[in-house]
Amino acid sequence: MEHIWAPWRLDYVVAEKPDNCILCEKRDAPDDDIANYVLYRGSHSYVLLNTFPYNSGHVMVVPHRHLDDLTGLNAEEAGELMLIAQWCVQALQEALGAEGINLGMNIGQPAGAGIEDHIHLHIVPRWSGDTNYMTTVANTRVVPQSLEESAEQLRPLIQRIAENSQ
Repeated sequence: MEHIWAPWRLDYVVAEKPDNCILCEKRDAPDDDIANYVLYRGSHSYVLLNTFPYNSGHVMVVPHRHLDDLTGLNAEEAGELMLIAQWCVQALQEALGAEGINLGMNIGQPAGAGIEDHIHLHIVPRWSGDTNYMTTVANTRVVPQSLEESAEQLRPLIQRIAENSQ
């Protein structure tokens, strides 16, 4: 059996789960947007890169309000969340040449939510052939772009798309 080493994942696996909401912490730290990989802040939602992505460019749109259920969003919050999701999809297509996009929310632990108490919309860019033998045989995903590179590429593009649509 072959072993594939991914030592950067150990931090996530062994990290003590915080008592407070990590998404609220990032929301409340606008001076740390670069370090927190926050790409855009709207009136009701913000965008950040997933720190443990499924693919390069995996972003999340997070409502500012701490909610554990999608039905708790009011119409204005839900509308902005989806509008920002559209901007993210456009940015991923332009910047990374995404051929497809997965959009989804895992609401509740039984649905696979890693952060159960604060809903967030995952937007994962996809390409033909991005699932290869590493995933199926080694149960390992290869993410070819660093978070810093993804942020540098996507942040100005999402900002431009947002400005042009208002």
